[in-house]
Amino acid sequence: MTQPAGATAPGAEPGVFELLETGEMTVHGRFAGSSNTTLLVSCTLGDEELLAVYKPARGERPLWDFPSGLHRREVAAYVLSETLGWGVVPETIERHEAPLGTGSLQRFVPEDGESHYFTLKDEARWRLPLVTMATFDVVANNADRKSGHVLLAEDRLWGIDNGLCFHCDPKLRTVIWDFAGEPLPDSLREDLEAFVAAGLPPKLCALLDDEEQDAVLGRARRLVKRAELPRPADDDWRPYPWPLV
Repeated sequence: MTQPAGATAPGAEPGVFELLETGEMTVHGRFAGSSNTTLLVSCTLGDEELLAVYKPARGERPLWDFPSGLHRREVAAYVLSETLGWGVVPETIERHEAPLGTGSLQRFVPEDGESHYFTLKDEARWRLPLVTMATFDVVANNADRKSGHVLLAEDRLWGIDNGLCFHCDPKLRTVIWDFAGEPLPDSLREDLEAFVAAGLPPKLCALLDDEEQDAVLGRARRLVKRAELPRPADDDWRPYPWPLV
C-alpha cells in the first residue's frame, strides 16, 4: 500500500498526515464566531503532537444552496490546491474516528493574529501569492473568501475556511477583486493547462459529484482561454462576502 503524502517510514517521527489520520485527538475548545462547529484539537502519537482544526459534519448548519457535507469540500479544496501545485490550503483530511464523528481535520497554521487580506494586499512580496489565491478561488468557485480567511503564517500565505466551494452554479464571492481584469501569470496559466489536460485526479472525483467535477474543469478552461482574472459579474449577484473580514 502506498503511503499518503507526508507520512513517514516506520520508526521515524510521525509526519503531518500520520498525525492527522491516526493521532489521538484531544479537543481544546471552539473557535469563537464560527457559524459551524469549529474546534481546536491536538493529534498525538508518542512524543509528537500536532495542532489541528476539526470541523465535524454534525456541527454544520444547514444551508439552502449547499448540500450537507461541507467538510468534504474542505478536503476537496486541499486536493485541488495540491493537484495544481499551488500550496494554497494547509494539509486537510477527512477523518471518521473523531470525538464528534466524521469531519475535516486541517493542520493548524500559527498565524500572527494581526494580518489578513486587507493588511497584506499592498505588499509587493505577497502579490503573486494573492493572485494565485484569487485564481484558485475562481477555479474552486469559492463563495466565502473573507479577508480573515487569508492567513500569514510560516512566512507564506494560506487560504482557510474553504467549505463553501465547488458549487456547480456561479457563486464566486470574495474580497480579492484587486487583480480583476489583469493578465493571468504565465506560470498559473501553464499549471491550469496541465490540470485541464490531465483531468481531475481520483481523490478529487471521490469528493465531488459529476456536475461539480465538470464545473471545476469548465472554470479552469475558461480561465486558460481568457488568460485574465475575471471581473465581478454585472448582474444582481453580490460579489463580496459578509462580513468582509
